[in-house]
Amino acid sequence: MDQRRAAIAAAGVTVVLWASAFVGIRAAAPYFSPGALALGRLGAGAVTLLVFLLARREGLPPRAAWPGIVASGILWFGFYMVVLNWGEREVDAGTAAMVVNVGPIIMALLAGWVLREGFPPRLLGGILVSCCGAVVVGVSLSGGGRSSVLGVVLCLLAAISYAAGAVAQKPALRHASALQVTTYGCVIGLVVCLPFAGRLAAEVAGAPAHITLTVVYLGVFPTAIAFTTWAYAMARTTAGKMGSTTYLVPVVVIVISALVLHEVPAPLAILGGVLCLAGVAVSRGGRAPAAVEPVTRR
Repeated sequence: MDQRRAAIAAAGVTVVLWASAFVGIRAAAPYFSPGALALGRLGAGAVTLLVFLLARREGLPPRAAWPGIVASGILWFGFYMVVLNWGEREVDAGTAAMVVNVGPIIMALLAGWVLREGFPPRLLGGILVSCCGAVVVGVSLSGGGRSSVLGVVLCLLAAISYAAGAVAQKPALRHASALQVTTYGCVIGLVVCLPFAGRLAAEVAGAPAHITLTVVYLGVFPTAIAFTTWAYAMARTTAGKMGSTTYLVPVVVIVISALVLHEVPAPLAILGGVLCLAGVAVSRGGRAPAAVEPVTRR
């Protein structure tokens, strides 16, 4: 399989597994607090990734990769997961996925600022459309009380941390393999979440076995496998193309959520989510960032 097809296949795996994560988090939310759920997920993910790393005999990444790994570990594996878990206590999985998927637009903003790529009119127009979508989602949930609006705000914070973590991770992939970047990012996220260890121990004791297995699933599949396939694809294609694949996540989330949790976002929330994604599509139109050269060191 050539690199292009391998990258497409890896991106497809990421989309499906990340979509299932939104549903799994929603199912576990009544039994696990946000920090404890993040720690349990990262623990299962870190163990799985370290086993893979040892099996492939890949050691520590080179020094040049560590700034990106540390930043993505704190922002994406640590902060993102805690905030997303908190947000999904307040809104359904489909709504959370639609709001979080303004992440690519934030990536473009960060690239314009940090990497000095500029702020083209399409980007600014897309931001306006997505902001309108987020407002519509918030209005659709306002009837459920302040907590629902809080959920939208938390999902937006998750989108910001996800985008910042992805931008920070990209340079690291020039120096280290996808497995190395993902493994050590996950371990750093685990360390960040260690203060929640006491809560996790108490909540595991009181949670049903199938919910605890859901937490393990979140660690092994949407974390260990999906974050690795994301990094693999990111190293072999453009950031714009990778960002576009995440547009499919909310659709898959809504289907899985309807089948498993019997939850479907309100029509107005769906309209707001569509506006969010339309804004992302507008902002990414015509942008083709340079691909990251895949690392040859394995």
